[in-house]
Amino acid sequence: MTKEIWINLPVKDIQRSKQFFTEIGFSLNPHLADSEDKAGLIIGDKQVVVMLFPEPTFKGFTGNEIPNPVHATQALFSIDAESKEEVDELVEKVVKAGGTIFGQPEDRGGMYGAGFADLDGHRWNVLYMDLSVMQQPEEA
Repeated sequence: MTKEIWINLPVKDIQRSKQFFTEIGFSLNPHLADSEDKAGLIIGDKQVVVMLFPEPTFKGFTGNEIPNPVHATQALFSIDAESKEEVDELVEKVVKAGGTIFGQPEDRGGMYGAGFADLDGHRWNVLYMDLSVMQQPEEA
């Protein structure tokens, strides 16, 4: 049975991407800290691994062209937050680190979230889910 999953992303500049993701609060895999040709991000309590590879290396793995994520979205990476304030803080960090906000923070009936793009245009979603609001029975 599969025990882990790794998400692999192509990036234009490994060093800039490492700096961006650490500035917004993601951890780097210490085993790859000195690598010039790849980086590993460790995300969340479940320690999901996101590997960053230069575009030519990634293309070699997949055998496919890499679509421009600025113009097309193939995946949306969603991460959770523990509060609305944490969503807002992450949005501020993303902007300061050079990312782009494509969805301003907003409340959608118990879900408060925002969308951002990293330096390469990959889209991320950060959400705080207030289960006490989301699980309320509908009024008749």
